[in-house]
Amino acid sequence: MTTQPTPEDKFTFGLWTVGWPARDPFGDATRPAVDMVESVHKLAEMGAYGVTFHDDDVFPFGSDTAARDNHVKRFRAALDETGLVVPMVTTNLFTHPVFKEGGLTANDRDVRRFALRKVMRNMDLAAELGAQTYVLWGGREGTEVDMAKDLIAALDRYAEAIDTLAQYSEDRGYGLRFALEPKPNEPRGDIFLPTVGHAIAFISKLQHADLVGINPETGHEQMSNLNFTHGIAEAIWLGKLFHIDLNGQHGPKFDQDLVFGHGDLLQAFSTVDLLENGAPGGGPVYDGPRHFDYKPLRTENIDGVWESALANMELYLSLREKSKAFRADPEVQEALEAARVAELSRPTLNDGESYDQLLADRSAFEDYDLDRARTQGYGFARLQRLAIEHLLGVR
Repeated sequence: MTTQPTPEDKFTFGLWTVGWPARDPFGDATRPAVDMVESVHKLAEMGAYGVTFHDDDVFPFGSDTAARDNHVKRFRAALDETGLVVPMVTTNLFTHPVFKEGGLTANDRDVRRFALRKVMRNMDLAAELGAQTYVLWGGREGTEVDMAKDLIAALDRYAEAIDTLAQYSEDRGYGLRFALEPKPNEPRGDIFLPTVGHAIAFISKLQHADLVGINPETGHEQMSNLNFTHGIAEAIWLGKLFHIDLNGQHGPKFDQDLVFGHGDLLQAFSTVDLLENGAPGGGPVYDGPRHFDYKPLRTENIDGVWESALANMELYLSLREKSKAFRADPEVQEALEAARVAELSRPTLNDGESYDQLLADRSAFEDYDLDRARTQGYGFARLQRLAIEHLLGVR
């Protein structure tokens, strides 16, 4: 089994992941922040493909031009030395107190204008570094007091902001695609665009809808007690899976940001199976970076940080190998056939058949054998057993 990561696997990490000093709402940092240059070099040594960042990960908030340029120069030099790429960039519109009531949807118009400028400035850097995707996570875009926000106007302002940023990219020739990252809550009590479905519906109203997709995160969907694999399948079907964040989560609670698979392992298996093998009946696939957005456990020192980074990549590779073995197993193929999985790719209407012809087909309704349909089994239990046996390595 191949578990040694290589750049061809397209594994990427946010600088904010391995660089997290492990400060949480109830306790101070348990380890020093990792310098971005060290992170770039270490991840390259481990076989990563690239890194991503918020603006404030590379240069502190409020840096003057000279200081900002110096930090960017150090970061760019590390990229050149290691060969790591920057496929995605994002902006921090949540840490500084100026964003306590929101960024792009703040009631205060001046805050909204400041937020737009902050994003546009970092888009310039993203384009310089060759990024293709710009992620927008609205961590402060939401409410605790619904009456304190014009909820309809907030969506208007959100759409205005996204369309303005998309137009800026087009006018500058940056060619960026924008990916909205849904999350139901935390840090706000309720965040706008809380799930994949909400975000996709919102995109349909945008002037630049063709440039906007989503960046779903495992834990964010599972915080809403939703099936992450179903969410990314819909996004792939719609051509809207522009980027993906992988991590682990134990059900609907606070955002745990565990190592990928260190939550719902069976769903991690189905996620990797979909990403790597596509749908059994064919169709569109996702070929972008496998991006890990997690937090090393607060109990760990720096050795544990790199151990957890490796764990993300190794587990993904293990699940990839297991999913391929699962699909190639003759008994699994037999079980898939018995479950009629491939039949779902066959259109319900015959080629060229109209609904009038369907209505005239007595075998479809009047003479349909209900007893056969009522008593037939689909063998899903066998298929699940085989999947778990492959997952556990007992086959």
